[in-house]
Amino acid sequence: MELILQQFLNGLTLGGVYSLVALGLTLVYGILHVPNFAHGAFYMAGAFVAFSLMGKLGLNYWLAMAGAAAAVALLAVLADRLVFHPLRNSPGLHHMIAAIGVLLFLESGAQAIWGADFHRMQTPYSGILEFGGLIMPQQRLLIVIAAFALMILLHLFLKKTTTGATIIAMAQNRDGAALVGIDPNRVAMMTFAISGVLAAVAATLYAPINLVYPAMGHLVITKAFVIIVLGGMGSVPGAIVGGLIIGFAEAFGGFYLSTDYKDIIAFALLVVILSIRPQGLFSKGVR
Repeated sequence: MELILQQFLNGLTLGGVYSLVALGLTLVYGILHVPNFAHGAFYMAGAFVAFSLMGKLGLNYWLAMAGAAAAVALLAVLADRLVFHPLRNSPGLHHMIAAIGVLLFLESGAQAIWGADFHRMQTPYSGILEFGGLIMPQQRLLIVIAAFALMILLHLFLKKTTTGATIIAMAQNRDGAALVGIDPNRVAMMTFAISGVLAAVAATLYAPINLVYPAMGHLVITKAFVIIVLGGMGSVPGAIVGGLIIGFAEAFGGFYLSTDYKDIIAFALLVVILSIRPQGLFSKGVR
């Protein structure tokens, strides 16, 4: 039972990080209707900015997280204005190619600034708690609490505020939203900023138990795409549920099968679920 609970905690940790990244990805998809491959670079940039703020400027963990969130939000808005907005009337393939270009540009920039080496981010939450024989690292508990708190805040923002309602309206019908007076450019910038904040926070939370390096966003963004397809393209609940499914599948699969197959499990699970439900778990989009 203790081992099962331990894997349950690991699954919540992975699921929380995956869900945050997938939420930002699915929100942008709701506006652009194309996969944003550059989102993995935003995740990587958030980790490096937080790492530099802590290492070079000596800021504490939470201030570094806030600084990384602000920096990546600005970076995401700039990507929207300079890259995606000029292509708004172009075919979706152009957006995808542009997103890959942004990804490669940011990764090359990170390698030029910080080098290609692996870095370890420090955290003040390096202790371990024990409860009933269950070993709970403080950083993993922090990831679970912070990730789900952020998900709840995002849900309340989308459901209870006028600004959130404009984002949902744009995701459901861009032309109809524009006809009733919603500024699509403002909503697009806001959505990119939110996606940048989610990516940066997820990276800052996860980096202390992982490593920081220029290509760190590759596997995470690949799994985020699996999650949003699994949960339903453009579905916010689907991104959360899909992230948890992948997180638990990896944690328990890696424990009972082998850690060598941990990263394959997500893709195998995608094939199985989509063969049963091709439209994903939630097919109604951003609601």
